[in-house]
Amino acid sequence: MTIALKNVTKVYHMGDTTVHALAGVNLEIIAGELTAIMGPSGSGKSTLMNILGCLDRPTSGSYSIDGLEVGGLNDDELAVMRNQKIGFVFQNFNLLPRMSALQNVSLPMVYAGVSKIERIERAEQALGMVGLEERKHHRPNELSGGQRQRVAIARALVNNPAIIMADEPTGNLDSKSGNEIMDIFGKLNSQGRTIILVTHEPEIAAYARRILHVRDGQLVRDEKQEGAEACSGKVS
Repeated sequence: MTIALKNVTKVYHMGDTTVHALAGVNLEIIAGELTAIMGPSGSGKSTLMNILGCLDRPTSGSYSIDGLEVGGLNDDELAVMRNQKIGFVFQNFNLLPRMSALQNVSLPMVYAGVSKIERIERAEQALGMVGLEERKHHRPNELSGGQRQRVAIARALVNNPAIIMADEPTGNLDSKSGNEIMDIFGKLNSQGRTIILVTHEPEIAAYARRILHVRDGQLVRDEKQEGAEACSGKVS
């Protein structure tokens, strides 16, 4: 699924202040790419991620996924797009504390109307993909930070999305756990999924084949990396 942005802007009005979070971004991401978005605080990288993930709409410009103009979709259609085609992974995991790993991973399928039997089967498969099948009945407070992020990745995978969006996915993890998480993203990318991640850590961006540098709401550099670590697709 090719992602294309043309002259995309995002403007926020806060009282008498106008903030231009994005100022005419032009970008194309080809299916199967592993792309990192980097930039200082306030650069617009999280706003760009929210628009790419259909969590927000641009103020102006065009955003399309596989030729479909996203700006023309209503709220219900956007929700379907997010649920079926995009998986999300966040820095703070966003797991429900009273639910087991299996139940947390099953949630997106509840919204998609999948039967309970199929939900359990697919959630177990997704947990197996991230090496947590034996922890499926554990609650988040019984898991390490790295394990919780693996649960979050499994949850992002259950509807078999073509695109995975990850916002600072290693930000709350130690170096070893962070590298393990990036190895999982590398494997998913080697299977053909498009991975887009926001990070401020150069060592994490080094896993990507492409790094987009954002500053003051603009794409200032588009850097290609031939020998990116993600190409190995290994999982620790």
